[in-house]
Amino acid sequence: MRSSRKRVVSLVPSLTEAVAVSAPGLLVGVTDWCTHPEPELAGVARIGGTKNPDVRAIAALRPDLVIANEEENRAPDLAQLRAAGVEVLVTEVRGLPQALRELDRVLVGALGLARPGWLADAESAWARVEPDAERRAFVPIWRRPWMVLGRDTFAGDLLARLGVRNAYAGHAERYPKVAVAELTAAGCDLVVLPDEPYRFTAEDGPEAFPGLPAALVSGRHLTWYGPSLAQAPAVLSRALREAG
Repeated sequence: MRSSRKRVVSLVPSLTEAVAVSAPGLLVGVTDWCTHPEPELAGVARIGGTKNPDVRAIAALRPDLVIANEEENRAPDLAQLRAAGVEVLVTEVRGLPQALRELDRVLVGALGLARPGWLADAESAWARVEPDAERRAFVPIWRRPWMVLGRDTFAGDLLARLGVRNAYAGHAERYPKVAVAELTAAGCDLVVLPDEPYRFTAEDGPEAFPGLPAALVSGRHLTWYGPSLAQAPAVLSRALREAG
């Protein structure tokens, strides 16, 4: 099946990778945070960040479709694009099943592509997951101030499928700010530290929680919904096991 959309702008790094891998050449504009796949994005126009895209620059690219996400992109920016006559498709992703449905909606429904093989691979990889013994953890995504995964998040759903129970999954907020003293006293078995959006490393993060095993994980495999989903179970499971 051939795509009826010839010019696409993506405001979401995950979806940028999904489109670039599935249909090289469709993308005419991406955000500054869109890093994968590197070769396919060479020469594609950069239109600012996910939270501060250059609306005029996007409109000037004359896209047939702009792909966005309700969490990563701001509603006023999307409204400005629509007011400029640009069609905008907004995705919502709060868990793995929804991510797979939305990828189908974007790639097959909106772009008219054949269903990519990597999407079937991702479904199969996650269907085969057998979680390790359950461990209770908190998952910082930022520091200064400390912020963690709360309720109803895609990353939290992936971790739950791997046997990691998020201590803040029942919090009223999706990304609550929590003092480090409270995190330390939460009685968890593990702290999970991704390398994005904040870049936690072995030297930046684990020292705040002495005595608590720290799993340093790939943020792309934990938070991106795209081709990386096919490798995510193996990549994340290995990092969790290495934490002890």
